[in-house]
Amino acid sequence: MEKISKDMHVEAVLTEYPGLTKVFIELGLPCLVCGQSYWGTIADLAEKHHVNVDTLIDKLNEELRKVNEKL
Repeated sequence: MEKISKDMHVEAVLTEYPGLTKVFIELGLPCLVCGQSYWGTIADLAEKHHVNVDTLIDKLNEELRKVNEKL
């Protein structure tokens, strides 16, 4: 996965990069690993919980970049 987009499914992102869970937690969003499963896109989740999707995507991609640097 090169870059995360708002149209990606939450479970697909967390399956590939479970370390990104902390971004969802920091923004108060439920996610698969947290015990509150969400089967939809990142944009849907952000909208449902009144989180700015662009902020979420920026934070996820920033964390993904850090993960990829360690590889």
